[in-house]
Amino acid sequence: MREFIVEADGGSRGNPGPAGYGSVVRDAATGRTLAERAEFIGTATNNVAEYRGLLAGLRAARELDPDARVSVRMDSKLVVEQMSGRWKIKHPDMRPLAMQAAAVFPAGQVTYEWIPRERNKHADRLANDAMDAGKRGEQWDASRSTADLDVNGVTAPDPVGPPADASAGAARARAALAASAASSSGVRSPDRRQEGAAASAGSGRAERAGADVRAARNVASAPPDLGTPTTFVLLRHGETALTPLKRFSGSGGSDPALSEVGRRQAELVAGALAARGTIEAVVSSPLVRCRETAGIAAARLGLDVSVEEGLRETDFAAWEGLTFGEVRERYPDDMNAWLSDPEAESSGGGESFEAVARRVAAARDKLLASHAGRTVLLVSHVTPIKTLVRLALGAPPEALFRIELSAASLTAVAYYGDGNASLRLLNDTSPLR
Repeated sequence: MREFIVEADGGSRGNPGPAGYGSVVRDAATGRTLAERAEFIGTATNNVAEYRGLLAGLRAARELDPDARVSVRMDSKLVVEQMSGRWKIKHPDMRPLAMQAAAVFPAGQVTYEWIPRERNKHADRLANDAMDAGKRGEQWDASRSTADLDVNGVTAPDPVGPPADASAGAARARAALAASAASSSGVRSPDRRQEGAAASAGSGRAERAGADVRAARNVASAPPDLGTPTTFVLLRHGETALTPLKRFSGSGGSDPALSEVGRRQAELVAGALAARGTIEAVVSSPLVRCRETAGIAAARLGLDVSVEEGLRETDFAAWEGLTFGEVRERYPDDMNAWLSDPEAESSGGGESFEAVARRVAAARDKLLASHAGRTVLLVSHVTPIKTLVRLALGAPPEALFRIELSAASLTAVAYYGDGNASLRLLNDTSPLR
């Protein structure tokens, strides 16, 4: 019996307001996308849109195989609990939709699971695409969908980053390595097919492709003649009272100090860093929680702490101190825009991800110039550290939502003289165990 995963979401810009849904059907064994559905549904509430997304996803799965087992995954606790039979359905607009969804497959063939929003990005993007289309007076067009960024055989466009970002070069290197691997295994990649079609135009393109492959292999092997890299050991600060509550805590809020747990975390990491004996300088964000974490580490290392303004956390403005759910309830339009557009600001004039990336890239370049060839501990926050990782990998802005970064975790990036970077460690929490 085949097994499918259905991920669904829906949203309303106004609640009620212009609404849309998105759903995707995946093969449970391979994770491959089998079907996408999205639609602008006019004026509706968030919950009605979520139910419409569920119904569309189940119907798409049934079209593929009516005998399949289906695992539905949604970030709507309401829909999951109601469809699982644990919560009553009181709203008159949702009862008929729930009954229709329950009738798509026989009882026992469908299970429901709540997942956090960051694991439901594909369906969320589809819902937003549908609402964007509705705003233009159109309906969502499946042939133009770019919601699934991980489809096999599809090459994403070169990401564009702030000044001094080598993302375009990194993208070319990844494409060249993929083309080389496909050639050696006898599989023709989409890029190779394009090259074959253009071969009659001359050999210049093939020569450039070969050069890209050679350059990519050189970068991947990190030859000795690149010299000693500058290594940033990136330490996220220890916990504050807001951390376990998962509340927005940026540079525009209360500037909380470390909690007792956070200080203990900083001590453990400091001990591990002292045992390694590789740190040559300590630089901190100006916010209290980072300066305390850096101070604890520097005391164990026998070093001073310098402060770099560019390492501060995002200014979340009106969202400071709120949970993700509270922000989504109070500022749904701003939240949807913030999740889909790196230039969108948080409510109240906060910083966009793009603004943070420019600030962090400038701080990175400044520190690389002043600490060339050294290993430096940078104590910072979730967004700046994820941004440094993203830029090092040449990844697009949405990669920020796909990186886990725990309190007091260690990440390391090495920067070489030719402008390339190498991610050497990510979210290491072993010193805390």
